[in-house]
Amino acid sequence: MRAPPQPPSNGPARPVSARPAAPGSAPIRHFRIASYNIRKAVGLDWRRDAGRTLDVINELNADVVVLQEADKRFGPRPSALPRALIESATDFTVADLAPNDVSLGWHGNAVLVRRGLRIRGAERLTLPGLEPRGAVLVRVDNGVETMNLVGVHLALLRPWRLRQLDAIGTRFCADESARAVILGDFNEWSETRGFEPLANRFRVVAPGKTFHASRPSAGLDRIVHGKGLALAGAGVHESAKARVSSDHLPIWGELEFAAA
Repeated sequence: MRAPPQPPSNGPARPVSARPAAPGSAPIRHFRIASYNIRKAVGLDWRRDAGRTLDVINELNADVVVLQEADKRFGPRPSALPRALIESATDFTVADLAPNDVSLGWHGNAVLVRRGLRIRGAERLTLPGLEPRGAVLVRVDNGVETMNLVGVHLALLRPWRLRQLDAIGTRFCADESARAVILGDFNEWSETRGFEPLANRFRVVAPGKTFHASRPSAGLDRIVHGKGLALAGAGVHESAKARVSSDHLPIWGELEFAAA
């Protein structure tokens, strides 16, 4: 089912690995991140195919992948991606975010971290809203730097999205927000509005059109990063499998830490 991970077909190969530097080598100051709304592993052909979804995740060649709709919607919210399959078919470990033994994440938000990186902490964040929504916070250490990473799937209505972004932004002090990145499905159709609560401390990047995967017309998936990080590159992953495995296309970004 799975071939060895390859660089994404529509983006550059990773310039620097995010694994710890070997003794005597230059410090590694990069993370490759990605976000993917997997629609509970149901493709545009209406088949639930966890293996196909994991193939797309492997194509992203990322150090950290944030997922939305990783768990089914009802009951105990069982994962759409079996943990055993993640273990056997990828080089990722699952951040400990689930409130039970069957889910992968929190309100469908899950985080996969490349083996060899260290997870310093993982938290579930409750967000205000008329509909049940949450975010997840994972601190990832590559042996040189630690990044605060927040995965989101925000509300359908902008007034509630603004409240949710305000809640996430105030979670960090100034020093923490400098090295924080918020990414996921923001459900924001506007290219100029909707991120005002984060304007003073974060930069918003829209890598491209991600929805609907069959004919992308909206950039609902974004990367928002603190001012202690620089985005060296970003894009939308548009492989053949990505175009059919979900109604969203995944995004990726190369984050570089500013010198201390």
